[in-house]
Amino acid sequence: MGEVNGRASVELRKPRVHNFFAELLQRVVPKHDVQAMGEVTVVRKWLDGYAGDGVRRLANSAALPGDHAGQETRSYRWPYGPTSVITPFNFPLEIPALQSLSSVWMGNKCTVKVDEKVQIVYEQFARLMIHCGLDPKCLDLIYCDGPTFNELLLAGDSKMTLFTGSQAVAEKLTIDLRGRVKLEDAGFDWKIMGPDVQDEDFVVWQADQDAYAFSGQKCSAQSICFMHENWVAAGLVGKLERQAARRSLADYSSGPVLSWTTDQMLAHVERTAALPGAKVAFGGSKLPGSEAFPACYGGLVPTAVEVPLDTMLASQENFDAVTTELFGPFQSWCPTRTTRSTRSSRPARA
Repeated sequence: MGEVNGRASVELRKPRVHNFFAELLQRVVPKHDVQAMGEVTVVRKWLDGYAGDGVRRLANSAALPGDHAGQETRSYRWPYGPTSVITPFNFPLEIPALQSLSSVWMGNKCTVKVDEKVQIVYEQFARLMIHCGLDPKCLDLIYCDGPTFNELLLAGDSKMTLFTGSQAVAEKLTIDLRGRVKLEDAGFDWKIMGPDVQDEDFVVWQADQDAYAFSGQKCSAQSICFMHENWVAAGLVGKLERQAARRSLADYSSGPVLSWTTDQMLAHVERTAALPGAKVAFGGSKLPGSEAFPACYGGLVPTAVEVPLDTMLASQENFDAVTTELFGPFQSWCPTRTTRSTRSSRPARA
């Protein structure tokens, strides 16, 4: 496997091959050139790291002397056998490539299910690996929807499933597979900006990247920001608005949202901004050019809604509205003050 990885890395170093994967990726998940090229580079560098003896060293065993003569403990790594990998649409090359090959390297037979909207990217990668010497019998690739694959997992008695995606599906798989899962689920991500204002230009750039890069379609995307009043006084919101306004469909720095329609996103913005004291800080409109998107996709300009902290904590309904994850270019932000006493961050349920 080390030799196979080395040959695949050499192939990905060729500009023609590298650009092929970057452009194919952009056809199904429109990303900025830098992000698309970077995803291919990550996979290539990862293969570099496991060329040669890298794979063999992953399977190292361990020994521990006992507390008296003749006693010792030895541990060995054994493959699970039938395994599976389920990955989302937002990183159609990086996530399935790293996860599926890691399983194969340790002697497992891995069945790979990538979101069917983008699976062509991984299919081409699998063909590249086979071209470089990977045994085709090491893994299976299936095109299907989630419920169909769920049935396959149960019928095939998968010994371990690695799932990347929503919390709801993760919880269902945990029950269906009786805990034989490893999870990397999505989350509602919080940022807290304290009273010390410094490095403003960098903070503005980073905040824009965290919330709006790839139109907010990352598990690590910033969903809500608690911003101290000192940052508000320093004009951070206006600076962030100007930074975000530079994004455009022309270079894919803004692009289609694959899991929410335009109407759904605008309805969420309206619902959040309608809370007492809340308002749209910037954005809140359809992305220019998004009328060309398929109806199942959405287009929204980078958007932020200001919600007072008291409003957010006033009721469970308000809290749920503000903390609903919109997997797109949207964030809520709550201004805070140093003088406020620390209280529970969540309203009590009735």
